[in-house]
Amino acid sequence: MRAGMGVPTSLPDGWWIAVLWVADGDFIASCRDVAPAAGPPPEAPIERIGALLAGGLSGFVEEGGGRQAVKVRLPIPGGDEDRPWDRPLVVQLAVRWDPVRGAGARPTELAEVALRAFAAAVASLSHA
Repeated sequence: MRAGMGVPTSLPDGWWIAVLWVADGDFIASCRDVAPAAGPPPEAPIERIGALLAGGLSGFVEEGGGRQAVKVRLPIPGGDEDRPWDRPLVVQLAVRWDPVRGAGARPTELAEVALRAFAAAVASLSHA
């Protein structure tokens, strides 16, 4: 399996948005594919992915009021709300980069930071 990312977009209000995914060969993996071997945990995958991804981006994103400026969602719904892990592993990430780090980095460097953090978050899911 490998992590991938579409071309990110910087919005006028300072948010940086990208779509990330995990592919298994020619197909998008499901969240269940990266769940622990014992089975998916009771909480929804977005809760785990969001926390792990925010941790991986720590130090790179703007903070305000003790919170990181990171928003994460799974934009493609699953077929059954009672089985939240049965859905494509596609994540929409919105970040406000730390002004100092963001100003000094090329767009490709920011994208690489986000992709590495996402890949590490997904890899950690099976151990969580």
